[in-house]
Amino acid sequence: MLTCSQMTDLVTEYLEGKLSLQQRLRFQLHVGLCRHCRRYLSQMKMIIRALGLLRPVSVPELPGELLRRFRAWKG
Repeated sequence: MLTCSQMTDLVTEYLEGKLSLQQRLRFQLHVGLCRHCRRYLSQMKMIIRALGLLRPVSVPELPGELLRRFRAWKG
């Protein structure tokens, strides 16, 4: 069975569907038996959903726009 540390190392690959069948079964067995890792997996899923709701922001042209803003900054 996986350790909690191994599970946290594999969570991204699990959520992206990149684990082999054997790895996925070991992962799911651990999550089924470990409430702390179930909570961690649930939190990771919530974070992914929340990040998916963020609107894109425009990034200023670099480096000219940044230089202009730094020069205009009166910190």
